[in-house]
Amino acid sequence: MCHVIVTCRSMLWTLLSIVVAFAELIAFMSADWLIGKAKPSGSEDVDNRTGESQEPYRPTLGIYGRCTRISHLQLSRRDTLCGPYAENFNEIASGFWQATAIFLAVGIMILCAVAFVSVFTMCVQSIMKKSIFNVCGLLQGIAG
Repeated sequence: MCHVIVTCRSMLWTLLSIVVAFAELIAFMSADWLIGKAKPSGSEDVDNRTGESQEPYRPTLGIYGRCTRISHLQLSRRDTLCGPYAENFNEIASGFWQATAIFLAVGIMILCAVAFVSVFTMCVQSIMKKSIFNVCGLLQGIAG
């Protein structure tokens, strides 16, 4: 019975480790870190096909990505363009955002490594009399 509980706990920990690593990666890639004020809707915000008013446009900015409105594409439903605004590391918005990018990248790498190792903890739970769970938990704490 005890072995079943340990196995279920390690499976849950493995699953949550993988989910957290992917969530961090998605947050890093997101352009929704700063969301601007909604632009007032005017005559240009009417969908030409349906005649209905579109949602107001909100510019967004992320660590290295942003979403901007393309004014000449009024016929399409998707008139925003999202992508990187920085061609290299020095073009990231500020020194604080550069530091954030470094710390998040290191944290994501650690979380991905822990998620990868956690899959193997189903078979091997200790190496050199050290619990893999304790070491990985410490690494997850550092990455957080």
